[in-house]
Amino acid sequence: MLGEKYFQLDMSYWGRSRRLVIQILCIWALVAYGLPALVMETNKMNYLGFPLGYYNCAQVIPLFYGALLLIFNHVQEGIEADQMDGKPMVEAASSAALNAVLMKVYVAYTGGFVSFVLFLGFLEAVGVPDQAIGILFVIFTLGMYAAIGIASRTSKSDDFYVAGRNVPPIFNGMATAADWMSGASFVGMAGTLYALGYDGLAYIIGWTGGYVLVSTVIAPYLRRFGSFTVPEFIASRYQGTVQLPGGKVVEVSGVARFLATIVLLSCSFTYLTAQVFSTGVIVSRFIGIQFEVAVFSGLIGVLFCSLLGGMRAVTYTQVAQYVILIIAYTVPAICMSTTQDDGFNKNNPVEFLVYGGTLQAIALREKEMVLLGLASKVTPYLEPKWRRVDFFALTFCLMVGTASLPHVLMRYFTTPSVRSARRSVTWSLGFILVLYMTAPAYAAFAKLEVYTNVIGQPLSVLPQWVFTYGKIGLTSVCGKAVISVNEAVDACAQATGGDYLLKLKDLKISKDAMVIATPEIAGLPYTIAGLVSAGGLAASLSTADGLLLAISNALSHDIYFRLIDDKASIQKRLLISRVLLVVIALMAAGTAASKPADILSMVAWAFSLAASGNFPALVLGIWWRRANAQGAIVGIICGWGLTLTYLLGTVYGGWELWGGISNVAAAVFGLPVGFAANIIVSLLTAPPPDNVLAMVDSLRDFKVTGEDLTAEELEDIKEKEEALARIQVPQVSNTGEATAEATAEVTAAEASI
Repeated sequence: MLGEKYFQLDMSYWGRSRRLVIQILCIWALVAYGLPALVMETNKMNYLGFPLGYYNCAQVIPLFYGALLLIFNHVQEGIEADQMDGKPMVEAASSAALNAVLMKVYVAYTGGFVSFVLFLGFLEAVGVPDQAIGILFVIFTLGMYAAIGIASRTSKSDDFYVAGRNVPPIFNGMATAADWMSGASFVGMAGTLYALGYDGLAYIIGWTGGYVLVSTVIAPYLRRFGSFTVPEFIASRYQGTVQLPGGKVVEVSGVARFLATIVLLSCSFTYLTAQVFSTGVIVSRFIGIQFEVAVFSGLIGVLFCSLLGGMRAVTYTQVAQYVILIIAYTVPAICMSTTQDDGFNKNNPVEFLVYGGTLQAIALREKEMVLLGLASKVTPYLEPKWRRVDFFALTFCLMVGTASLPHVLMRYFTTPSVRSARRSVTWSLGFILVLYMTAPAYAAFAKLEVYTNVIGQPLSVLPQWVFTYGKIGLTSVCGKAVISVNEAVDACAQATGGDYLLKLKDLKISKDAMVIATPEIAGLPYTIAGLVSAGGLAASLSTADGLLLAISNALSHDIYFRLIDDKASIQKRLLISRVLLVVIALMAAGTAASKPADILSMVAWAFSLAASGNFPALVLGIWWRRANAQGAIVGIICGWGLTLTYLLGTVYGGWELWGGISNVAAAVFGLPVGFAANIIVSLLTAPPPDNVLAMVDSLRDFKVTGEDLTAEELEDIKEKEEALARIQVPQVSNTGEATAEATAEVTAAEASI
């Protein structure tokens, strides 16, 4: 019967997996856009002192994404278990052994870092100058990262490009989180929430929501393909020929590879510049050197890791950096949280449950400042200021951009299996949520401190941090960056500083200064401020590591090796990659030294460029067999080209915004054009060749992933497990050496089998 055939469910592995993805994405979209759409109505309700609408967007939605990925993994692994006919799914023995070794190493490393912070706290208590403590923090962290890079050096291409494809999911999740939580997240996120209030939550909803797309739509299939870079996948997927007017037939996969590399360069270099900029902000503040000099100084730690060990060194460094940055971000928030007493909580260290009373106090202080004449009008912190379409457009672009960033996607090339890649995405989001759940509390605590203890105070009693950050141009009083009370009095054109009360419009704080300044704003010990500087440095450098590696690998592997000299030896290719690392790093530092824009804006541009250039080609390449090379090429040119044109025109060309849509959401124009161009041109031209269709089918077929192991393969794994069981945790003097030696022993054990 026709109806029976039409309604019969496809119970194949691909059919069941596809239905699961569709169901997950429908739920994801409903929550991601439904709850923000109701924010004005739900803000009238309270939950633990929180306006419910704000709390839903700041805390509930990101947590829901994590729960959704756990459900997805559980159901998908059940589908795969059905394909195994009851046989257990076996992970690589080397990965399990490495996981145990790394767990012990990084627990010891964390204990060592906490001890170091306590020691610096002791030095502060006995009178060591603040600047000396800041310098010790910066030198210690840069030195540790450089040591790990030296200890993890490698000359093997597999280690350099994809860390040997042996990184356990939990540690790949930590490395991805560090790679992801850049200076934009660490330095800029809380500052953006401080400045924008509710509207800033678009960044949290968008960036965390993107990991649902990564896990369900893209990452497992890229891992199954097994490439080194994103452009390599696009070139392999979009093979085809075109007949030129003279009759000559040419292969166009090289054009697709070249365009994908250009997209990678455009979004990654923009993102890299933002990280180097934030490094300069932190180093200049805590060492006291000129911003331009600080920018170039911060590259030392990056280059040591990337130059010597490639992805292998970067992975181990990023795990260490995650430990530092998350301690540095949460400790000040916990310290401020324990001082809150809002009627619901008292001395509660769980910061994301405590700041509801702080939000209410901010709302009351806003009204009070207007009544006292300290502000003519205050935009409510908890209410949307943007149009709803602007909020949703930015959220959408950040979600899709997250699933398109090459330096994030390449992290999932390093896992042992497809299942590990999926689990790694979930671990990544879990580790990221630790920071993103804290950022709204961080911003609220800082907001109330400024509103209460700075606004309305005489100029003569302004706190020292106003002048400290005025020296590096991150704060201003009455329109001028001041470094003393006298300068503040002059700037505000007052005869004395004792009579004039500082008004809200008089004080400007850069969004990029908020996190590193908050410990001083809250009156916490300077050691906490130094800890925050170390965390911000870790966040910026970890992302810079990944971006530099993505750019240099694409240029050396996809351009030089694949398009220029396909006979180049591994040694020559690695040399080219390392030279490019240095050149790109210097270019990024030079660009950052010119201070082109605030950190979060630069990062948002990168997301739009990645979304419009990569997402249509990746999604259609995996999920639509009919997509061909001609469609991909035209789609990238049209989608990415339109986004770039809109960005340049509105930022530098004086263009009016189209429909009022901000340029940080530029992909809202380029992305649909990229999809439409790809689909239309693919339908108007010949279908992909048979070998490409076979490759697409293999990406969707569980049977070819290597996870249905033969008896011989199971025996090999058993032998590996026996060999690796003899590995002892190395006794070495520092974490970097321990990590490198552990990996070396695993590699040796594998090679011996």
